[in-house]
Amino acid sequence: DVTEIEEKEAQAKQEEQIMKEQELSNLLHEKRYLKALGLAISLDRPHTVLTVVKAILKEPEGRRHLQENIVRLRKDQKEAVLGFLVTWNTNSRNCHEAQAVMETLLKHEAPDTLLQFSGIKSAVESLLPYT
Repeated sequence: DVTEIEEKEAQAKQEEQIMKEQELSNLLHEKRYLKALGLAISLDRPHTVLTVVKAILKEPEGRRHLQENIVRLRKDQKEAVLGFLVTWNTNSRNCHEAQAVMETLLKHEAPDTLLQFSGIKSAVESLLPYT
């Protein structure tokens, strides 16, 4: 019977998830946005990434801070953010944040690099009607 083992694994995963969410909350409170972005992306939480982006943009010099943080993300993280911003851009409440992130990606990534992102074609097709 493996029921007990599966229950322990599920409980361990749930505890780890709670710990990561608490860490994310602490990072936001401490204004450590790069780590907060990375953690939210790794948790695959588009809404949390949006919350971090909004918090960055509320800061003085928010656009510059957003650019600094987005540029420092790894390629896979930038791909994830690109996928998230496609969804954000379809909602008028979040489109400004999506446009700010997209502007950063377009300004700081070479076209050849952007073309290598997974899902770039569908992302561009989805962004065009709303941009």
